[in-house]
Amino acid sequence: MSLPALLDRRLRLPLVAAPMFLVSNPQLVLACCRSGIVGSFPALNQRESSGFKAWLEEIEAGLAGDAQAAPYAVNLIVHHSNPRLQADLALCVEHRVPIVITSLGAVREVVDAVHSYGGLVFHDVTTRRHAEKAAEAGVDGLIAVAAGAGGHAGTWSPFALIAEIRQFFDKTLLLAGCINHGHEILAAQTLGADLAYLGTRFIATRESNASTPYKQMLLEARAADIIHTPAVSGVPASFMRQSLEAAGFDMARLNDKGELNYGEKLKPVNDEAKAWKTVWSAGQGVGNIKDLPSVDELVARLDREYRDALQRSNALIGTLRP
Repeated sequence: MSLPALLDRRLRLPLVAAPMFLVSNPQLVLACCRSGIVGSFPALNQRESSGFKAWLEEIEAGLAGDAQAAPYAVNLIVHHSNPRLQADLALCVEHRVPIVITSLGAVREVVDAVHSYGGLVFHDVTTRRHAEKAAEAGVDGLIAVAAGAGGHAGTWSPFALIAEIRQFFDKTLLLAGCINHGHEILAAQTLGADLAYLGTRFIATRESNASTPYKQMLLEARAADIIHTPAVSGVPASFMRQSLEAAGFDMARLNDKGELNYGEKLKPVNDEAKAWKTVWSAGQGVGNIKDLPSVDELVARLDREYRDALQRSNALIGTLRP
């Protein structure tokens, strides 16, 4: 297991708050970084590159002079249908974004561009094949998005996914999927990950851009309410059943694949863009989320839970036969 110099001894917890479409905003990112964990957001949360640039400037200004703050990250969709990829990548290079999280495509040219100024590239994967391709592209870290995660999630058990990736990848490894508590962060490390990757838990914070009804539905949902379907975005993703029903999706046709077109997603009048505002993503860990704390309160709680879990683990070692 390893952490790059950019992150080594700079984090309060081994934790990244995942970039979430239409949910992550500068307020959430800044709160995370100031609390000592990596905050992130998707570039496409701004409808134009000019807005993306403005968010980068806002985050940079908010972190300026704070030596204790953790680095931030930006998510880029590396897919041929994303018309903004080159413009947004150029802005990442211009602003020397510390960490770029790539999705739906691991491309050597993108990795080289980020490496040109000393940035890191983490790529999210759901299978060994995707992980191998990303490793060949030279990424600095892999995000293993296991079964039960929110957003664009995989179906592999974290035990299988982490174990297979570690057979050939010795750089930074992150694990996503149903992580809500400090002891689960430690469990991710025990499996072989370096960092935990939390999304759904940070939707239910006061700083997130999720609407009040979205947050309330999340508090009331259980694991059985999470449906993994390609019908909304064209890529299998996890959504709350109640929001799919309310948005008028045919529950008998959720195996039908939606169109994967990020150019269309950027059009405000597009039906799919509207759908993302009313069809709400969450992971299977929703049943363990009961409140809406501030990010600072949540990170402090996770920190206590993590340290308590470390003490319990050390105590267990003492019960083993020499």
